[in-house]
Amino acid sequence: MTANPPHPRSILLADCDVYYVQLARLADPEGAGRAELLIVGGSAESRGVVCSATYEVRRFGVRSGMPISRAVRLCPQAMCVPVPRALCSEKSEEIVHVLKRFAPDVESASPDEAYLDLTTTMQTVYRGRSLEELAHIIRTAVERETAIRVSMGGGTNKLVAKLAVELAKPRAGTGGNGVHIVAPGDEAMFVSGLKLADFPGVGPKFQEELARCGWREVKDVIDVPREELERRLGERSAAWLSDTIRGIDDSVVEQREEPKSMGREETFARDVMDDATLERELLQLVDRVTSDLRDSGYAARTVTLKLKDSDFTLRSAARTLDEPITTYHAMAPLVKELLRQLRKKRRVAARLIGVSASQLVHIGGEGQLALFEDDAPGRETERQRVLAAAMDSVRSRFGRDALKLGQAPRDRGARQA
Repeated sequence: MTANPPHPRSILLADCDVYYVQLARLADPEGAGRAELLIVGGSAESRGVVCSATYEVRRFGVRSGMPISRAVRLCPQAMCVPVPRALCSEKSEEIVHVLKRFAPDVESASPDEAYLDLTTTMQTVYRGRSLEELAHIIRTAVERETAIRVSMGGGTNKLVAKLAVELAKPRAGTGGNGVHIVAPGDEAMFVSGLKLADFPGVGPKFQEELARCGWREVKDVIDVPREELERRLGERSAAWLSDTIRGIDDSVVEQREEPKSMGREETFARDVMDDATLERELLQLVDRVTSDLRDSGYAARTVTLKLKDSDFTLRSAARTLDEPITTYHAMAPLVKELLRQLRKKRRVAARLIGVSASQLVHIGGEGQLALFEDDAPGRETERQRVLAAAMDSVRSRFGRDALKLGQAPRDRGARQA
């Protein structure tokens, strides 16, 4: 690709505005929905990290990835809530469903970001409409049908769309109205005033390497000869940086690949030594994972248990089955045995526990599920599937908390991670 192709591409990035904040407010309109100062990621006492925060909280210096304990010190009046995990995947799928009505190629870059390639449809279906006009139409449709606000960045490639969406966001200081489009031919000018740290792919270590060369902004490096870039950075990094600081990117919008695994984990507010408590927490995660599998139309052949000890030692154990499973009652005995094995080998307090399902197959597809008469561990019976279907029906009608498996009444001292 060149900077000015004969038929420039039309790429949009739909980026959900403070996605987890929006989800938390949808999940709890009377609580989180009314809080101007809101941190999403866990309780104020948890050892988790900030997933998102309102723009009002960010003015206090709170950032995503920051330990919640530090965020609370910076903004002690903020309300802290956990991530509503079930809503996360649900809304992400709803958004992609809407986007696919407008573009033949949609790539889910993350739960809150998706690229659209409208190059062919702009020439056929949407003749006479500008990319900016279409972006506003898509943005309105997404919010109307999913209750989630998105910002749209656009241009001739994914890099420019990613950078443009930051100017589209309606937060203080940007003046964004939800859409920002970079016209074909303006890519180099658009990126010329940016800092190198603003570019996706320029992480902390690369920033340090560039800073040692005296390069912190595009203007510092734009006139550096290619030979010097290669001498200092290596051929591959030099080629990438040379294109990036000119707004050149030939990567394509690709459909999302099939998931390789599904998992859940929990980080405890305090290290847990008690086996019964660990098992109880684990079984709740099994309930969530098997529900995720059925919701997504998958079954799993391999189940993996993960433990992170109080000294941060990470351990795991796995079991692969002859036939894939989807239900709590088939998976629970397996993970309980894996937990016993790990605890027997090393008995110390745990700070995290998790379970994942892999070797996924589509239900009803190539991996058609087998049925068994007995209830042996790892063998899924028709009775178990009927029970799971009934539970799914109740939860879809009355909410996930209507039925809980593997949980005894108690004061929860942990967060979903």
